[in-house]
Amino acid sequence: MKILYAVQATGNGHISRAMELLPHLEQYGVVDIFLSGDNSNLSLDASIKYRSKGLSLYYNCTGGLDYWQITKAFQLSRLKKEINELPVEKYDLVINDFEYITAAACSKKKIPSVNFGHQASFQSAATPRPSKKNITGEWILKNYAKASRYVGLHFKQYDDFIFTPIIKKEILQAQPIDKGYITVYLPSWCEAQLYDLFTTFSGYRFQIFCRGIEHPKITDNLIFLPVNKMLFNKSLIQCTGIITGAGFETPAEALHLGKKLLCIPIKGQYEQQCNAAALKEMGVYCLKKIEEDFKDHFYKWIHTEQSIQVDYRHSIPQCLDYLFSHKQVLEEEALFTDADYQDILF
Repeated sequence: MKILYAVQATGNGHISRAMELLPHLEQYGVVDIFLSGDNSNLSLDASIKYRSKGLSLYYNCTGGLDYWQITKAFQLSRLKKEINELPVEKYDLVINDFEYITAAACSKKKIPSVNFGHQASFQSAATPRPSKKNITGEWILKNYAKASRYVGLHFKQYDDFIFTPIIKKEILQAQPIDKGYITVYLPSWCEAQLYDLFTTFSGYRFQIFCRGIEHPKITDNLIFLPVNKMLFNKSLIQCTGIITGAGFETPAEALHLGKKLLCIPIKGQYEQQCNAAALKEMGVYCLKKIEEDFKDHFYKWIHTEQSIQVDYRHSIPQCLDYLFSHKQVLEEEALFTDADYQDILF
């Protein structure tokens, strides 16, 4: 079987999941990878067949999206060319982790595909949302990477096609300990802003993972570290707790390890607001944003909030069994026409 696996490279979560999933997919056939996006700090440790700048999100230094950088990187003519040229018709199975070009190419060429990943879970109304839904955010989650079939991942199995998170083997095999520091991973913040925020907590030690950092840097009670898989795994396994965005992979790993968790969604990212809603339902301490009262929230979290532990060991065999058991149905379907993506970009 020839498999095309399209991976979104905005942020690090999609790549982290792909590195864990790839050896299991290779048991079913030959896998070619399409890596799309240019805003990840992790490299994909595998041969990449196709590469694109794709559609990427960029962040400012104060917890939100950099809309100017996002707009500047957008090139409609390049996207059209890549959609036409991506040879999705050569594959027996196309798996798409929230990647637009592959979804549009499959739609245009009437090739069935599977949307596999966290965003696929939002096809279900049972997946938690914030009290106030965002119409645009809902539309993007459901239409950005449309597919013939969906295999979703989330913190809980909210629907019959949704499975629990895929956790790195280094985390699954780890014995968590507490060395008395707090890990910080807030990718939409920069070094200067993170320094100002956490240096005020002089009685606590922080290991802060920050874009733009190439070598470890010790400043007062803070250690700034580059975004690196091995360094981050070690920090998470040995920390007291972690302060991070409301993404998917990092909170899931913290939950699996039973670490104290404080989540702050990236401003303007509706998916993270939805994740925060799900995490709050599970008892995780979540803030809408960092404001002047952050100190009060920090002390409440560190002194009174309890950690939560969830066992995520069995996700990969369960979701792949589901995926490949539906392959025959997928082969018989070609649900979309060329018109389906006309309203998105063209």
